[in-house]
Amino acid sequence: MKGTLTQKRQEQLLETYKKAIQTRSYSNEEEKLAKFLQTVMLDLDFDEVHIDRVGNVVGRVGNGPVVIHFDSHMDTVAVSDAEEWTAPPFEAKEVDGMIYGRGSVDMKGGLTASIFAAANAKEQGWLEGKTVYVTGSVCEEYCDGVCLENFYADHKLVPDYCVICEPSDNVITLGHTGKVQARIKTFGISAHGSAPEKGVNAVYEMAEIIQRVENLNKTLQSTPGKGTIVLSQISSVAVSLNAVPDQCEIYLDRRLRLGETVDDVKKELDELVKGKNAKWEPGTLVMNSWTGEKLVYKPIHNPWKISMEDPLT
Repeated sequence: MKGTLTQKRQEQLLETYKKAIQTRSYSNEEEKLAKFLQTVMLDLDFDEVHIDRVGNVVGRVGNGPVVIHFDSHMDTVAVSDAEEWTAPPFEAKEVDGMIYGRGSVDMKGGLTASIFAAANAKEQGWLEGKTVYVTGSVCEEYCDGVCLENFYADHKLVPDYCVICEPSDNVITLGHTGKVQARIKTFGISAHGSAPEKGVNAVYEMAEIIQRVENLNKTLQSTPGKGTIVLSQISSVAVSLNAVPDQCEIYLDRRLRLGETVDDVKKELDELVKGKNAKWEPGTLVMNSWTGEKLVYKPIHNPWKISMEDPLT
């Protein structure tokens, strides 16, 4: 950063970074941060700044034919244990040269840095032939990528290059793991708790499937080149607390390494429900952004990597 940003700009960047951490922005609650960053971009003389339909804050510098897009999400996961933090989650406290707080790494550092980098590129005259977009996007923690699908569609934009400013231990990363999220549902027969033998407990039907999930993860983790699977949520349905549950549901998160495919995972899911009164379905999520717009996320992605010869690399 030294030699590129002036001392004044470095100080402004640090203060903006701290302010971003201090501005709580849980998923679907990013409005305050979006409006703050909009003001920052305007003060930095971006050529265009606005908040779009789904709540992403969008800044542009330059107007050339080559379009480069830098994206960082504004939202963070929630804090449920603030009293256990050695540095308060929304204070942006500096300790031994490091700034601590919710979102400090994931990913308000990359977000504020990209804003100041674009402004600096304009000030230094580095934008000839280029258009640079910087976005602070919404609801990534739940609906990864949907915000950008809406941004590209609404702006009729197809960037030549996109850089996702997620933290990667200061190593430029050329790809990403894949992901399949899925729901498994089991079905039983309701009965009164005083006569459970008259029903079929859907939770018990799920118990063996849960063991299969655990065993699958052990196999994956012990096999080179394989990803992981985790059971992240479980629930059941019964007509009352005195009744045998007639439905049970688990939510699975399967991560894929290069060489694995979505079709491979579909076969695994078929095996998980085999022989049980159960079915699996994609773990589609439906959320509303802070502007009230509907976001529909289908979490099914193959892993990918761009080549060392790619112009972006």
